[in-house]
Amino acid sequence: MAASILVLLLLIFLGGVCALRFDVSSTFTRCLAEEIQSNVLVLAVYRVVLEDATKQEKLQISAKVTSPYGSILHSVENVSSGRFSFTTKESGNYAACFWLPPTLHGETVSVELDWKTGIIAKDWETIARKDKIEGVELELMKLQGAVEAIHENLQYLRHREKEMRDISELTNMRMAWFSIASLTVCLLVAGWQLWHLKRYFEKKKLI
Repeated sequence: MAASILVLLLLIFLGGVCALRFDVSSTFTRCLAEEIQSNVLVLAVYRVVLEDATKQEKLQISAKVTSPYGSILHSVENVSSGRFSFTTKESGNYAACFWLPPTLHGETVSVELDWKTGIIAKDWETIARKDKIEGVELELMKLQGAVEAIHENLQYLRHREKEMRDISELTNMRMAWFSIASLTVCLLVAGWQLWHLKRYFEKKKLI
């Protein structure tokens, strides 16, 4: 079972990523985000899909890519295609937003985005030429990179699981103390009311 899961993960890492295709309207900004751990290579290519060749010069988009803390990693305006690459510095959601310029009011543009992360984003052809490797050796290098990426992802998931467990335990502890404090306040108020009623009845000589 474990071997089957490992093979499946390797196929996912080495199988590439299909390009996403979506519409961007002049009435809203389209954003796509992915949660990525730190020290991961990200490579993306985007372009306007031309349904009508006569509109080639008119159909343009603007794009901006931001980090989890709001840092701008890529920003362009009025282009028909583009690309960006960076290595993540912190873990979290990295977002790519696309919108149309004001001159395309009422238009809807189709955009194709090829977003790759981790080992998939590496340029293996360049690496093979630089290190003069090919064939089985290159495939073994890819497999080694995939295994390392899987290991890093598992470590990241364990870290996130620990963070969520710590938050859950802290929340439960706070709720327990809040319940104890609420019960204590209720008992004190009830005791004060009984004492006040007793004093009142004693003054009225009802008891």
